[in-house]
Amino acid sequence: MVSSSFVGSLVSRAVFLMSSHITDRADSATYASHTVDAMKTLQTWYNRETGLWDTTGWWNSANCLTVLADFAIVDPLASDSLNIPEIIQNTYDQAQKTPVQAKKVLSVAGLPISTYTRLPVHKRSEISKRGFDNFLNDYYDDEGWWALAMIHSYDVGVKGLGDQEYLQAAVEIFEDMKKGNSSCGGIYWSKVTPYTNAIANELYLSVAASLANRIPSRKDYFLDIAKGQWEWFKNSGMINKDNLINDGLTDDCKNNGMQTWTYNQGVVLGALVELSEATGDRSLLEEARTIASAAITKLSKDGILYEGCEPNCGSDGSQFKGIFMRNLHYLQKAAPMDAMKNFLLTNADTIWAKNRNDQNQLGGSWEGPFSPATAGTQSSALDVLVAAAAVA
Repeated sequence: MVSSSFVGSLVSRAVFLMSSHITDRADSATYASHTVDAMKTLQTWYNRETGLWDTTGWWNSANCLTVLADFAIVDPLASDSLNIPEIIQNTYDQAQKTPVQAKKVLSVAGLPISTYTRLPVHKRSEISKRGFDNFLNDYYDDEGWWALAMIHSYDVGVKGLGDQEYLQAAVEIFEDMKKGNSSCGGIYWSKVTPYTNAIANELYLSVAASLANRIPSRKDYFLDIAKGQWEWFKNSGMINKDNLINDGLTDDCKNNGMQTWTYNQGVVLGALVELSEATGDRSLLEEARTIASAAITKLSKDGILYEGCEPNCGSDGSQFKGIFMRNLHYLQKAAPMDAMKNFLLTNADTIWAKNRNDQNQLGGSWEGPFSPATAGTQSSALDVLVAAAAVA
């Protein structure tokens, strides 16, 4: 394992490279204020009838919900002013009633391209017969995003607004994910494509460990699955010699050498934070730091987190960076390092200074210049602002 001091030096070097970007550092209250302004803009895309965010996809809407829930935990007073608890409840009520047909393919470069079609209400019975109602569909990664969104909504702790229902929804999603056994170990990406990829398996690990920490009566059940999943994942070959995680495995269960997307380096960080809490094993946080350090140093462009598909990442790729930063935030709270904190804050400062228009819309290229925003790019950048408000 790479030592924590070496990890710290690598991250410090990446942060040093950022010094030319921003010279003024904001404080926690300022980051929270920026977050409120940007969340007001995010909500201009919110469709109360569907409980989803227009201009982005089904799984992205789960991430929109997660960033709202995370901010509600960081700043409850501001959360109430934004009516976040009610938005969570409305999304819980409406999104699972909205029939959405999903189709995913991988581009030549390995970028997932998701297409979602909202079906007319009269076709809902056809979806229900196949079992793809509620928060379930053909793709286990989609399900994992919604499970985590429900878990973080539960964490907000607003009694009387369905908090226990949120946790039960996460359990039901998890049980469906559990059915996706892959011949390589872990689970498949989907019910229709026998591909064993990183993101579905990291989400499965994160959901299992998170449930172990929240349902004491069933902790052993979820924890046994989480420990087994991590043992398999770290030995699966998906973590390469650079401590980065490639997209998945070949049919013969070898690392496929495909793109090291930022979100593949991110979800595992939050999963290991949860698993460390559940087991009391802090060495898991060192393993998370190793992966985080590799991502910060190798997936940054001139010091700012950068996705290899920029500037044309589509609705899927545009979400990835925020997911990494969200989970880096969780790691920073569990195992603080000044270098990681500075990385989060500098990216937040850069987004606000260089990637924002006069409507407080936030685009996909954080180092600027501003490019057209969607609910996906907005929520992704918001993950960084929420993290900054939490750790500053």
